[in-house]
Amino acid sequence: MIELREIADYVTEKIKITDLSTTNYITTENMLPDRGGVVEIGNLPQAKKATRFAKGDVLVSNIRPYFKKIWYADQDGGCSNDVLVFRAKNGQNKKFLYYVLAQDVFFDFMTAGANGTKMPRGNKKTIPKFLVPDPDLNTQTRIADILSAYDDLIENNQKQIKLLEEAARRFYQEWFIRLRFPGHETAPIVNGIPEDWDYVPLNRLIAYEIGGGWGSDTVTNHCDAPAYVIRGTDLSDLTHGNYKGIPYRYHSKTNLRTRALQDGDIIFEVSGGSKTEGVARTALIRQAILEQFGGQVMCASFCKLIRPANARMSQYLYDTFLYLRSSGETTKYDKRSASSIVNYRWKDFLEQQMMPVPSEVVLEKYNNLSGNIYQKILSCSRTIQTAKLARDYLLPKLMSGEIGSL
Repeated sequence: MIELREIADYVTEKIKITDLSTTNYITTENMLPDRGGVVEIGNLPQAKKATRFAKGDVLVSNIRPYFKKIWYADQDGGCSNDVLVFRAKNGQNKKFLYYVLAQDVFFDFMTAGANGTKMPRGNKKTIPKFLVPDPDLNTQTRIADILSAYDDLIENNQKQIKLLEEAARRFYQEWFIRLRFPGHETAPIVNGIPEDWDYVPLNRLIAYEIGGGWGSDTVTNHCDAPAYVIRGTDLSDLTHGNYKGIPYRYHSKTNLRTRALQDGDIIFEVSGGSKTEGVARTALIRQAILEQFGGQVMCASFCKLIRPANARMSQYLYDTFLYLRSSGETTKYDKRSASSIVNYRWKDFLEQQMMPVPSEVVLEKYNNLSGNIYQKILSCSRTIQTAKLARDYLLPKLMSGEIGSL
């Protein structure tokens, strides 16, 4: 074993913010937890300079290192001071360095030496002392190739999910916003919708709705029924193959019985949103999702469980909620506090949000097509989850030499 400083250096070179764009500026805010990579940032900061990074460098968030935010740079760019940039020294495999730093033990090391309580930061002086394996370059390359195969599979399925989500979005808008559904050419339009459709408040379409729960992190006399708890921040994870961080807690039998999720249920976030993210995030629960948990699951107390009166309406309602949020329509029910926490006027939403109800013929055709897209998304999600589990199992064993790299 050798120290990290012997195989990698910190990058401290600066670049002007004006030379960057939202596609190649990285901050801890647009780095995703649990080795999820990065997303595009909304706006560039007011700062004048950033740390320059190059393709093949490894970026690690130095704020709250237990979130495990890390990215292998696939382009040149710049990052904020709260992101550490590591560059492999000559004779070292760049991707191997990434996997060295992607280990849980590295983030544990950073966390143990972090300074501060509310916003802990890794100690830049002690991080280079982290002990790392020292295989020859050929072995480094073989290890990196094995693990990269899983990451490539994950990335390909993530790209496929984005394409499928875009297809579903366009499909919904074509049928229900532009009203170009099969047979639209001859359908009489009355008050903006086809004559054989209905137009009702949302609450008319829901048979059962209830707030979620949180339970206890340990077994107690009143809370002894185990179940996973899906929070608002977890909703996107359900369709993007990231189940690892979803809490497993204990609940009263009554609370779990009335809140246990079923196939066709919809989760809708109603409270605790940030100023930038807001609320109204949603997820459609299908059997394929329930099976990932291997047991019972419920939504958290900041969310609502929605059970449609007609099970055939689940996909349509879910897609409608996605459209309402993406188009900004849900924000008219926001209730913003002085602390910038966003809550939701849930009863007003149920009573005032009018919903077009397509005919049975149109609904059946829509379910066949959109439901098929959603099942493909869930299939990609399962593949991502399986690949992550395999990669994370192999990573420490390859690094320790417990499993050979051949």
